[in-house]
Amino acid sequence: MSRENAISRAESYFDDGGFTADMARRIAIPSTSQDDTGKDAVHTYLADEMVPALEAMGYTCQILPNPKAGKGPLLVGERLEDPALVTVLTYGHGDTIRGLDDLWRDGLSPWELVIEGERMYGRGIADNKGQHGINIAALGFVLAERGKLGFNSRILIETSEETGSAGLPEFCETHKDGHLAADILIASDGPRLSPERPTIFLGSRGSHQINLELDLREGGHHSGNWGGILANPAIILTHALATITDARGAIQVPEWRPPLPGSVRNAVADLVIDGGADGPGIDEDWGEPGLTPAERVYGWNSFEILAFTAGTPERPVNAVPPKAKAFCQLRSVVGTDAADIVPALRRHLDREGFSMVKVSEGREDQFEASRLNPDDPWVIWAAKSVETTTAQAPAILPNLGGSLPNHLFSDILGLKTIWVPHSYSACSQHAPNEHMLAPIAREGLRIMTGLFWDLGEKGIPAGS
Repeated sequence: MSRENAISRAESYFDDGGFTADMARRIAIPSTSQDDTGKDAVHTYLADEMVPALEAMGYTCQILPNPKAGKGPLLVGERLEDPALVTVLTYGHGDTIRGLDDLWRDGLSPWELVIEGERMYGRGIADNKGQHGINIAALGFVLAERGKLGFNSRILIETSEETGSAGLPEFCETHKDGHLAADILIASDGPRLSPERPTIFLGSRGSHQINLELDLREGGHHSGNWGGILANPAIILTHALATITDARGAIQVPEWRPPLPGSVRNAVADLVIDGGADGPGIDEDWGEPGLTPAERVYGWNSFEILAFTAGTPERPVNAVPPKAKAFCQLRSVVGTDAADIVPALRRHLDREGFSMVKVSEGREDQFEASRLNPDDPWVIWAAKSVETTTAQAPAILPNLGGSLPNHLFSDILGLKTIWVPHSYSACSQHAPNEHMLAPIAREGLRIMTGLFWDLGEKGIPAGS
């Protein structure tokens, strides 16, 4: 009985095709939550795949309804060995975005696992079936080798993450002292810093959709007869948007400029962002001056214009448009007052002379920023475990550049949060040709088996 033997079990599971077989079955379930076609499939994924896998490991499972009507169910699995031991919550989501079947390249289909070289293609393999599948398998290897985990385990799998984790806040509030009670969250989602470097991240940036709109009149008017005497809403809105950042994208709204703690600077000091061979090149002169690319992504806010409409772009006509609208987003870090994001923009535009521009929240399912302190003892413990397994110090990100419902676990459940991603940034999640890299999947199985082994080996008491 040893750590090495448990990790050897994980390696054999991958090398002998066990991981591939499990992923093929799970990807074949079209569990999209973004349209009605996946309503039955999300339940099938939980009932036919996750429940049998967990029950075989001694977990007690329940599939519970979503507090939000019409949204997908949630699975909770529990294996409680000793109330004196630490309790770990592991999270994943079984829903995917739409298949976009007709957009995948020849030879690929969203609902069929296809392996080409090191790439494993299929909808959800990176986001998130492959990732939580790795973690659940790793728990099983520890059980098989030791006969017990050595800690208490709770697992939550939702099926509405791709629609903003609808119902999850209410579910967490209801079950925070029961099914979801724990000391720490250890989960996997999102990408590594680079394909070759194991990564730990401790939270996520917030995601706030913001709409700016200017509606001046009914209907368009001939640009020859009225051009030069009718105010053009697209021009006005363009100038309003230009006050939010400077020409290189540096934020000009004072309340949107967060503090950058020393612990965050130290954590990202040696990080090099690398999206792999298919990733875009970094624009070194874009964003906040004086910050490194890693500081801009993991320690700072970013404002983006996602789309802009005026007139009929697909069929331009010679008319002054009556209105214009911009769909925007602020990615925020801890230290930004989420409740003041839209009001702060309103005050800024008023000061700049654009009180006529309407500002509104883009949608209800906004994510708030969250992060665990990089100096926390749990972070040091996790980093040491990963390094022991891989002989490489992991990259430690204070928070993911993207957004996850991490704030629900940190704020509502009161948990410390550690994420170990098993994907990379050029995996095409949310797009055609989504894939996972086989070397990362195999290493992820090794990392998580070692991490869960170490957690039980030390018998860490609850409250640590």
